[in-house]
Amino acid sequence: MPDTETPPMTAGCWIEALPHSELAADDVTPCQAGGHELALYAVGDAVYATDNLCTHGLARLCDGFLEGHEIECPLHQGRFDVRTGKALCAPLTQDIRSYPVKIENGMVYVQL
Repeated sequence: MPDTETPPMTAGCWIEALPHSELAADDVTPCQAGGHELALYAVGDAVYATDNLCTHGLARLCDGFLEGHEIECPLHQGRFDVRTGKALCAPLTQDIRSYPVKIENGMVYVQL
């Protein structure tokens, strides 16, 4: 039987999201990138990205309340950690997907 190799996993590509200047400090901004609806969070000097839809009630997280590293869903007040997408409290039971972010030449890029 021939020896087979599993092809290496390839990282997602970096997609231009929006200019960094369009992010309000300590707030959440919606954007479309690579066919995904994302929420971008400017927390201090860092920027984080997650899917924009809550996994519980399908509310848009960009309509929620950002407090530190936590976004509160506007529908049932569940909270996610924007750094990891981790669901932090009831009624949430499923994490949201988070994405790597980089900023180059004044532009925010998200790795999808």
